[in-house]
Amino acid sequence: MKHARRRPRSRMRERIAGTTGALAVVLGAGIGQAAAAGKTTSPHTAKTAPLGTPDAAPGGLTLPAPTGHYSVGMVNLHLRDAKRTDPWTPDSRPRELMVSLWYPATQTAGHPAAPWLESAAATHFLTSRGVSPNAVTLPTTAGHTGAPVDPKAGKLPVLLYSTGLHSDRATGTALAQDLASRGYLVVTLDDTHDDGEVQFPGGRLEVNTMPPGTHASHTIAVRAADTHFVIDQLAAIADGRNPDVDHAPLPHGLSHAVNMNRIGMFGASLGGAVVPEAMHVDPRIHAGANLDGQFFGPAKTRDLNRPFLLFSSQNHNRNTDGSWATFWKHLHGERFDLKLLGSQHLSFMDYEALWPPMAGPLGLSPMQLVQMFGTIAPDRAIEIQRTYLAAFFDKELRHQHSPLLDGPSRHFPELTFVR
Repeated sequence: MKHARRRPRSRMRERIAGTTGALAVVLGAGIGQAAAAGKTTSPHTAKTAPLGTPDAAPGGLTLPAPTGHYSVGMVNLHLRDAKRTDPWTPDSRPRELMVSLWYPATQTAGHPAAPWLESAAATHFLTSRGVSPNAVTLPTTAGHTGAPVDPKAGKLPVLLYSTGLHSDRATGTALAQDLASRGYLVVTLDDTHDDGEVQFPGGRLEVNTMPPGTHASHTIAVRAADTHFVIDQLAAIADGRNPDVDHAPLPHGLSHAVNMNRIGMFGASLGGAVVPEAMHVDPRIHAGANLDGQFFGPAKTRDLNRPFLLFSSQNHNRNTDGSWATFWKHLHGERFDLKLLGSQHLSFMDYEALWPPMAGPLGLSPMQLVQMFGTIAPDRAIEIQRTYLAAFFDKELRHQHSPLLDGPSRHFPELTFVR
């Protein structure tokens, strides 16, 4: 059932109007600012810009290297929740998820670097955006598949990541692998049949089947339930069990490394709105961060007494978004509101690094790139996000104070504190 909505405020409407067409190209429609309407936008009705020719594409794409002290390992897990049915399919199949675990690793030789997206998902990701898979090579990551956990990192605080509407868990890779290199266990979640493409073992591909017009608050509730289930599976790993449906081997040392007493969560776009709902559903999440996502549903009007970070693009904060202003008033733990000057909504996902080099095959003009990503250099945008996310979670989960959170820094003039 579709829900009626009020007309957005004029400034928010300008943000949507200025970026929706370009976003549809990049994201296959429905992500990011389109979510500000409170509903899912159908990929079949969104307008897209004309595409360039394949020979205009660059070669291989890359992500910024992690900056922490540790090498990075990665493993994919196939999880099944037998207690829930999939809400986005007409049958009664149990809810299935794919997640990736990123962690400090050792003895990485012989463990290949994981791809940004696996083959079937990568092909769908590109072709659904009008790009030939032969035109561009998606990046490999810093994560060495199945490498042993580095025991020198000790017990690993856990961070969960929720991506934008109809996106992929891969779009948080630049942040996830960096946090892992700093000594975190980062879990990136795909929410099946909400995300654009999810590849399961054996090459099975599941795509977005969410009904057009689905209200954002429903999507958020489903994702919060997914998050709660995934945390339960982490507890099983910490208890020495293997929750993978196919009994794929877990990295050596993982069960002893999971710190279930220090859990945080962050998300981008709609994924950022999932974070407070997940925190209400699961009290094991001690701290949360929202990367430029508008809030929907009851979580924004419920008191939350745990630390929270709001991290916004240049033209979006609690002075321009009523949902942020409302949510801010209900935060009774430590709270921060940061703004990244020169950035736009998509600056908080891997598209920041990947899409400017692909402007040709995507048919994106320089003006559209500025509308989507702002004027800040991609590597600089990612560097600042990594630095301040790590400072926040280090403070709240490791009790390591950082002066960066005390106020403006001359080292990062692009970062301002919204007072």
